[in-house]
This record gives sequence, structure tokens and C-alpha cells, in this order.
Amino acid sequence: MKTDITKILNTIPESSGIYIMKDSRGEILYIGKAKSLKIRVRSYFQKSRHMPARTKIFTDKVKDIKFLTTKTEAEALILESNFIKKHQPRYNVLLKDDKHYPYLRLTTQERFPRLEVVRRVKKDSATYFGPYTMVKEIRETIRLIYKIFPLRQSKDRLDGTAIRRPCLNYQMGRCLAPCAGYPSEIEYNQIVQDVVLFLKGQSNELVKSLEKKMKSAADKLNFEEAGVYRDKILAVKKVLGKQKIISTSFEDQDILGYCREHSQTMIQVLVVRNG
Repeated sequence: MKTDITKILNTIPESSGIYIMKDSRGEILYIGKAKSLKIRVRSYFQKSRHMPARTKIFTDKVKDIKFLTTKTEAEALILESNFIKKHQPRYNVLLKDDKHYPYLRLTTQERFPRLEVVRRVKKDSATYFGPYTMVKEIRETIRLIYKIFPLRQSKDRLDGTAIRRPCLNYQMGRCLAPCAGYPSEIEYNQIVQDVVLFLKGQSNELVKSLEKKMKSAADKLNFEEAGVYRDKILAVKKVLGKQKIISTSFEDQDILGYCREHSQTMIQVLVVRNG
């Protein structure tokens, strides 16, 4: 094992995170994630006849290793995905197409947008959220959205010309039936904007939007509609309230922390949105 690499390996922590392997020119060769950075990275440099030839080739070129720690393996998975997309390392062939990471796609290029799960992010007018680390997680998100917001669930493309009978979701109050021509685009897009706030985790803006609609309904003595908005507000607060709040200012912040010891420096980036 090369002396310089040995020194680096001795500084790698046991926590979860991502590791970035570079060659002598500083070019990124490979990016990976691990539940234990120390165990995973050291495994690349332990002599073994079972090591794949491709792995042996790029580890021989490694001259430097950087790492970023995370609190959970799920965070490491997302960080790994974002870094691979940004840098596209030569030896990350298996992950370049993002096929392992599902996204939520809101078809904002359509008159009446809908949600769908996709594996690729295209350069279109749709709005993407993710990546999500587990299919169970993305299904739960969709379930909550359909429970709180009357977003259409049909996969049909609606151009406003074909009018049909509304489905059962409309009868249950879970859809405004754009397929039947009932809501205007303006009315429907107000719901879409609330869904975007929900998916971005912007609970304060979302609650304010719903409270404004509740007050408007109450002022018109439409107490049944006001009650619907009240229930939505309670549901949103219950769901988004589970997120960890670290600041009462509710500002967007990018916080950098670093620790230096001898020739090694570790930097931690904390991205805070809405507190």
C-alpha cells in the first residue's frame, strides 16, 4: 500500500458518507458512498485475488482521497447521486444514468399537471423532486399528497376538448375533475403551487397559503369549504412538522464548518432551508 494513501486511510472516520478518489492531476476517478467510510475505503487497498480487474486498475491510479460525512446512509446515497451527476467520474459507469434513484415528476408543462415517478431527469418543462432513496418513501409522499390536495391522478393528457364523466375521486372530494371541465386552470394551478411548496418542505409558505384560502371561504360564509382548508392545515403541520428545525429565524442558510489537524482538513456543509 502506498505510504501517502496509508496516511489518508488512517484519518478516515467510521461514520457514513461519501468518498472521492482522485488521480495525480486532481481528476476525480470514482465517487462512492458507505455506511462506514473507514471499512469501505480500506477495502479498496487490501490485496485480494477476488478484486475485479476494473477496480484494481483505478485504485492503482488513486493518489488522493477526500470524504464528506453524513448522519445517515440515506443522506450519503443522495449526496453520492448528486456528486456523480455533477462530476461524472470515469469509473462510475453504473450510476451515470441515475437509474437507481427515483424522482417525482410534476408535469407542469401540461394544462392540468399530475404526478408521476420517473428514473431519469429530462430537460423539459416539468418540475422534478428528489432523488428519493426508497420506493416506499416516494409512495408514502404521493399518498399524502393525494390525501391533502385534490390533484388529479389520471394519466390522461387533458387538452380541454374531450369532456368525460368525473371519476370516483371527484365524488370523494379528492379531485376537482379537470377531465370533466369543472375547475379553471387558475383554480387548479393554485393547488399545484401548494403541492410544490409541500414537496419543497416549505411548510410556512404552504400554511400561510391555506390559511388565506380558509379565511376567504369563511368571509364568504362558506364554512364547509373553510373546514376543508382547516383540515388540510392540520394535516400539513402534522406531516411537515416532523422535519428537524434548527433555527427559529426560518431563513435559508448554507453553513460551513471545518476542522484542521496537521495536513488534513475536514469540511462539513449544512444546508438549511426555511429553518
